[in-house]
Amino acid sequence: MSHGQGSWAMELFKRSVLKQQKFSNIKAMLGDTTGQRCLDIGADNGVVSLLLRQNGGDWASADLAPEAVASIRSLVGGQVEQIDGGPSPFADNEFDTVVVVDFLEHISGDQAFVAELARILKPGGRLIVNVPREPRWSLVWPLRHAIGLTDQWHGHLRPGYRRDSLAALLETHFEVTAARTYCKTFSELLDTALNFGYVIKQRRKGDQTSTAKGTVVTQADWSGGGSGAMKALYPAMRAWVGLDVLLPFFKGYRLIVQARRRSN
Repeated sequence: MSHGQGSWAMELFKRSVLKQQKFSNIKAMLGDTTGQRCLDIGADNGVVSLLLRQNGGDWASADLAPEAVASIRSLVGGQVEQIDGGPSPFADNEFDTVVVVDFLEHISGDQAFVAELARILKPGGRLIVNVPREPRWSLVWPLRHAIGLTDQWHGHLRPGYRRDSLAALLETHFEVTAARTYCKTFSELLDTALNFGYVIKQRRKGDQTSTAKGTVVTQADWSGGGSGAMKALYPAMRAWVGLDVLLPFFKGYRLIVQARRRSN
């Protein structure tokens, strides 16, 4: 990948408070991957895939929507596969670490896919899973649904997971070793506003507003006016997300867990 190919993605990351928030939580759980064989699944437009490769190791990538696969491939080259939650093209015990980002909620057979993850991970290998957290009640989700940002629009076959439900899904093959939430109410409101703005823009252009993975911001979107708006709004967005500190007793709308593949 040349600097020119990836420059738009890095510029997007530098202007996206929410992508920074997601990646910082993934990286904190991941640690150093130097010398490891690793796989990222579901990393959207490839920005996360690109950054993970800078963390060390030999990486492959995979995603659900062809638009996402094409965007990831344009950024990282190498091995990028399209998968659907069924059998994958990877070998038994191939990976030391697998990172799954916003993918489980998009596939029907999440239990079967967890077994597939266990197949391709080495015994004792690490699994990082990032998913929406399904709240018992929400200030934001009724608003999202009212303006059309439903689970169906996001490509979600389920609204998300709670810590206990995700641990139960993983427990046959994995032991959960750490878990945390992030992205509280102010962050979720910003995500709602950005998605709604994207929908309005796409509708005006007569383009598709979502894919099987929800919105996938590509180089064309960034070059077609998205960059200027994000640069101008970045300071305000950063300040707005900072208001999450006023909600110390609220759990976040995103859940991230680390697990180890059982040896038996």
